[in-house]
Amino acid sequence: MKTTFLLVGKTTDKHIEALVKEYTERLRHYLSFEIVIIPELKNTKSLTPEQQKEREGEMILKQLSESDHVVLLDEGGKEFRSMQFANYIERLQHNGARRLVFIVGGPYGFAPCVYNYAKEKISLSQMTFSHQMIRILFVEQMYRAMTILRGEPYHHE
Repeated sequence: MKTTFLLVGKTTDKHIEALVKEYTERLRHYLSFEIVIIPELKNTKSLTPEQQKEREGEMILKQLSESDHVVLLDEGGKEFRSMQFANYIERLQHNGARRLVFIVGGPYGFAPCVYNYAKEKISLSQMTFSHQMIRILFVEQMYRAMTILRGEPYHHE
């Protein structure tokens, strides 16, 4: 199964970009993994947060197909310990979907149309992180999950 990490907006921090690239390359030893970046909206000062979410939502939905299993990274989602997350990923890989898509929304979250499209939501923490930091946290946790599933010594519990 192909796994896609869909992000709204690119990062401008070279350190974050380097870490995301490193873990993405590591992940590709275990599964088909790609990062897709949706461009940030321009001239957002004239838009309300709801209008911005709706426009981002339209761009997100254009990247998805009906056969995708869509998971939103959302503060209201289910939380996992790393071992639980690995088991969750393993279950998703065997659910029959052609593509597993994890999505990080824009600064105001997701439009209702995106929430309606998604199969589920997960949260990486009860704490709030920047959209830039979530990129690193997610790809590292995906890598950790793969090493757990393979019985490799990266994770210690």
